[in-house]
Amino acid sequence: MGLTERYTHLIIRYKWLVFAVSFLLMMMVASGGRFIGFSNNYRIFFGKDNPDLQAFEALQNTYTKNDNVLLVLAPKDGTIYSKNVFAAVQSITKDGWQVPFSSRVDSLSNYQYSRANEDELIVSDLIEKPEELSQERIAKIKAVVQKEPLLINRLVSPTGDVTAINITVELPGKDPTEVLQVADHVRTEVSKYRKAYPQIDFYASGVVMLNEAFASAAQKDMATLTPVMYLVILLMLAVLLRSVSGTFATLFVICFSVLAGMGFAGWAGIKLSPPSSIAPTVILTLAVADSVHILLNMLTLMRSGRSKNEALIESLRINMQPVFLTSLTTAIGFLSLNFSDQPPYHHLGNITAVGVGFAFLFSVFLLPALIAIFPFRVKVVEKRDKKRLSGFADWIVKNSRSVFFTTLFVILGLTAFVPQIELNDEFVNYFDKTTSFRSDTDYIMKKLTGIYQIEFSLPAKDSGGINSPEYLQTLERFADWFREDPRVVHVNTLTDTMKRLNKNMHADNEEWYRVPGSRELAAQYLLLYEMSLPYGLDLNNQIDVDKSATRFTVTLKNVSARDMRELAELGEKWLQENAPAYMKGTIASGPSLMFSKISKRNVRSMTRGFVLALALITILLIIALKSFGFGLLSLIPNIVPICMSMGLWALIEGQAGTAISIVASVTLGIVVDDTIHFLSKFVRAKREKGLSVQDSIRYSFETVGPALIVTSVVLILGFCVLLGSTFRLNWTLGFLSAATLALALFADFVFLPSMMNLFLKERKS
Repeated sequence: MGLTERYTHLIIRYKWLVFAVSFLLMMMVASGGRFIGFSNNYRIFFGKDNPDLQAFEALQNTYTKNDNVLLVLAPKDGTIYSKNVFAAVQSITKDGWQVPFSSRVDSLSNYQYSRANEDELIVSDLIEKPEELSQERIAKIKAVVQKEPLLINRLVSPTGDVTAINITVELPGKDPTEVLQVADHVRTEVSKYRKAYPQIDFYASGVVMLNEAFASAAQKDMATLTPVMYLVILLMLAVLLRSVSGTFATLFVICFSVLAGMGFAGWAGIKLSPPSSIAPTVILTLAVADSVHILLNMLTLMRSGRSKNEALIESLRINMQPVFLTSLTTAIGFLSLNFSDQPPYHHLGNITAVGVGFAFLFSVFLLPALIAIFPFRVKVVEKRDKKRLSGFADWIVKNSRSVFFTTLFVILGLTAFVPQIELNDEFVNYFDKTTSFRSDTDYIMKKLTGIYQIEFSLPAKDSGGINSPEYLQTLERFADWFREDPRVVHVNTLTDTMKRLNKNMHADNEEWYRVPGSRELAAQYLLLYEMSLPYGLDLNNQIDVDKSATRFTVTLKNVSARDMRELAELGEKWLQENAPAYMKGTIASGPSLMFSKISKRNVRSMTRGFVLALALITILLIIALKSFGFGLLSLIPNIVPICMSMGLWALIEGQAGTAISIVASVTLGIVVDDTIHFLSKFVRAKREKGLSVQDSIRYSFETVGPALIVTSVVLILGFCVLLGSTFRLNWTLGFLSAATLALALFADFVFLPSMMNLFLKERKS
C-alpha cells in the first residue's frame, strides 16, 4: 500500500477529527477578517518607489495640496448670467467652507476681481449682493468673465451655460474615513441644493470623489460579485456532478478557502481596493477545480462498481500529484503579480495565492473526510461520457495533420494582432458609465473643463526670482506654446495674474496687459495684490514660500494616455530647448500623468514576472513528469491561449490598460492546470500501462477529459462573473481570463494531442 493510500485510510478513519481540525484552522485564520479595511486613495495604485508619484508628492509638498471637490452648476435655461444663479453660486460657495477639511473655495462669486482707482489697487469679490444686481451690472460681470483666462474653461464655460465651484480639501491622512466624510457631506449638500434650486442641475467630480469611487467600487464588487459567484458555482456543481453530497462537500472546501484567504488579508494589514476586492471571487473559482477532479474521478469509479472508500482512495492516488502541482503553479502565477508596479495587484496575487494554498489543503484533507461523512448514492452505469470523448480522441488521432496545421494557422493569425494593442490608462474610464463619478465627470469634461492635468513646478534663478522679467516671459511663452495645442483646454500660470496687475496699475489700459518690465515693479505689484486678498484665497497654491518657483498647470481634453504622455514629454523638451538653464531638467507630474504611464511600466515589470513564473512552472513540470521533453512540451499549450486571447482583444477592443499587463501571469498558473492533468495521465498511460502514443491520448481523454471540461466551464463562468463589475479593470481582467481559459481548453483538447501524435515517436521501455 502506497503512502497516499495509507494517508487516505487515516483520513477516513478519523474523519470527524479531521473535520474539527479543519474548522478550527479555518476559524483561526479567518478571524483576521475583522481587520480588513478599504483604501480610498488613488495613490494606492502607485508604489512608494514610483518616480512619478515621488515627483508629484514633491510638487504637493512645495505648494498646497490639490485634493478637491468640483461642483458644477448647469442652469436649465442655458445661462449662468442671472441673479438667481449668482445667488445660488454665492450661497454654495459660503457652504463650501463647511465641507470637512476644506481649506479653500474658488468660484465665480468670490473671484478676486482687481481694478484700478487712480493710484489705488482695488481687489474684491466679483459678485456682491447678487439679489440687487441690475442687468447692466450683470452684463459687466459677463464682460469681465469672458476676458479672464483664470475663469474661462476653468470655472466658467466659454458659452456661459455652466459654472463650477472648486473646493480644495487638506486631508490629514490620519483617519481612513476622511474621504468618505467629505464625499457624504457633499452628496448631502447636493441633494439639498437640488431641492432648493430646481432650475439648476448639479454634478460632482474631483479627486475626493475619485477616491470615494475607488472605495465604493471595491465594496460593491465584494457585495455583489461574490454572492453571484456562489450561486453560479452551486448550480454548476449540481448539474455537472449530479451529486448533492458532492456539491455540498465542495461548497465546504471553497467557503473555508475563501474565509482563510480573506483572513490572511486582515492579518497582513492589506487594505482592499477594486483590483484586490475580487480576490474572494477568484479564490472561490479556483478552489472548485481541485475538488472537482477528485470527486469526478471518485464518482466515475463508483459508477463502474467500486465502493465509496475504494473509489476515494484510488481517486486521491491518481490526483494527489496533479492537484498539488496545479495548486502550486496557480500560486506561482499569482505570486508573480508582486512584480507589478501597482500594490493592489500585489495584494490580489498574495491573497489569491494563500487562498489557493488553503484550497489544496482542504481538498486533500477536509474533502476526503466530508466524503467519508456524507452519504453517496451512485448507480452503476455504462461509461457513456468516456465513449463520447473516446470518439473525439479517435477523430484527433486520425486527423492529426490537418487538425494541427489548421489550429496552428488560427493561433498564428490571432497572435499577429497582439502588437496592435494600444496601452491606454485613463482613470475616469476605470468606472462604468452607470457610476455617478463617471457620468458626472463625463458631463463636466464635455461642457466645462478637463479632468486630466499635467503639472510643472518651474524653478526661478533665486529667492524672489519669480518676479524676474526673464522668468515671467519664459512662463508666458511656455503657456502660449501649450495653448496652441488643440488638446489643451486651459493653462493656469502666474503670468495671467501678473499681466492683469500690470494693466491695473496703468489705469486699466489694455495696452499694458503684459508682464511687468522690471523685477522691482513685479515684486511690488505681487506684494500689493497678496496683501489685498482675503484669508483662504492667497497664492500659496501657486507660489512657493520664498518665491523661487511657481506651479504651472495644463488642463487637457478627454485625451488618450498616449497623448498625455506625448504632451508631457514635448513640454519637458520645450523647457530643455527654450528655457533658461535654471529651468532645464524640470519634469512633468500629476495624477493623470501618473495613470497614463503606469500601464507601460506595468508591462515591463510584469514581463519579468511572467518569464520567471513560466521558468519555475516549466522546471516543476520537468521534475514532476520526470521528462525534460514533456516539460518543454508543456510550454506550448501554456503560452498559446494567452497569445490568442490578446490577439482576440486587439480585434475586439484595440486598447488596453493595466489589466492586460497582469492577465498573462494570472492565467498562466490556471492554464497550466489543464496541461498538467492531461500530460500526467498521458505519461501514466505510457509508463504504467505501456500504451502507444495514440492509446495514451485516448486514455488521457477518457480519464481526465470530463473533469477538464467541468473545471474549465466553472472557471470560465467564474471569471465571467467579473463582467458584472462596474470597475473597468476588473471587467477587462474577467473577459480576458475567461477567453484565455476557453482557448486553453481548445489548446489542450485539440492542438496539444494532435501535436503529440504527429511528433512524439514510439519508444520501447
